Amino acid sequence: MSPHANLIFSTSLILGTTITISSNHWMMAWTGLEINTLAIIPLISKNHHPRATEAAIKYFLIQATASTLLLFSSTINAWHTGQWDITQLTQPTASLLLTTAIAMKLGLVPFHFWFPEVLQGSNPTTALLLSTLMKLPPTTIMLMVSHSLNPTLMATMAILSAAVGGWMGLNQTQLRKILAFSSISHLGWITIIMIYHPKLALMTFYLYCLMTTPIFLTISTTKSLKLTTMMTSWTKTPSTNAALMITLLSLAGLPPLTGFLPKWLIIQELTKQEMTTMATIIAMLSLLGLFFYLRLAYYSTITLPPSPTNRIKQWHVNKTTNILIPIFTSMSTLLLPMSPMILAVL
Repeated sequence: MSPHANLIFSTSLILGTTITISSNHWMMAWTGLEINTLAIIPLISKNHHPRATEAAIKYFLIQATASTLLLFSSTINAWHTGQWDITQLTQPTASLLLTTAIAMKLGLVPFHFWFPEVLQGSNPTTALLLSTLMKLPPTTIMLMVSHSLNPTLMATMAILSAAVGGWMGLNQTQLRKILAFSSISHLGWITIIMIYHPKLALMTFYLYCLMTTPIFLTISTTKSLKLTTMMTSWTKTPSTNAALMITLLSLAGLPPLTGFLPKWLIIQELTKQEMTTMATIIAMLSLLGLFFYLRLAYYSTITLPPSPTNRIKQWHVNKTTNILIPIFTSMSTLLLPMSPMILAVL
């Protein structure tokens, strides 16, 4: 892809995201989402590979369906209330349709089937955009209408997302699919607290983006797309792989790393809301995700490939490392001491 086309699509992504997160009118929010969708599709399909083309078509169909449902929901609400303001969503049918549309855009269970396949067909950089930046506009819309959503439905989708994300990630060997199911699992944590504490849900989303960015950048640098190649990637950049292990443990939510902070605060808030059962269930389901995070951490630094192998050994070379990797790795592992300040802000 030419630099000019790349610049146009990247600018369109930023523009679409900005329009959606800063708008109060349903039509403007829908316009921003459409700009985002049209800008990311060429980035997904730029590899000229059948898997990339399939991923782009799947992504377009799902996002077009979700955008249609969102427009239909806002039209029904405007018909009954006379309001196009996003925060004035009061009609029950419109609220249900909007929940379905946002769940499809985010990849929440039971509308999650497209997300692992699309990530598998994309390169790591595009997969990073799909997991972070492309989820910001739908999350913002869900944040703005959180007071109108059905608590039982949101809690059910959150528990199912945490369960499916953890369970389906156990038997995967492709790194992008594992990170896709990790994203689905984290969306469960974000969704379950969205109604009761929207600021905490947004902070959890930000910290998830912060932790998953260095992982995608590292696998892009080392070209490790499967577990078998991950075992030999330590010979390329040993220090980067060691940092990858710590970041994976942070994403799993182990103290004293940054990833422990959102899960701790969410469980505390659910307990305050007298939802101890939900807090216990989602905490237990996070153990499923912990298993494959530990497996990834084990493969990245500890496991050595067997001696008789058909794979060409990737000996250590002077490979340039993206400057963003150490910055994001430091932030995704060392922010827990700032929790008193974050609690004060929340």
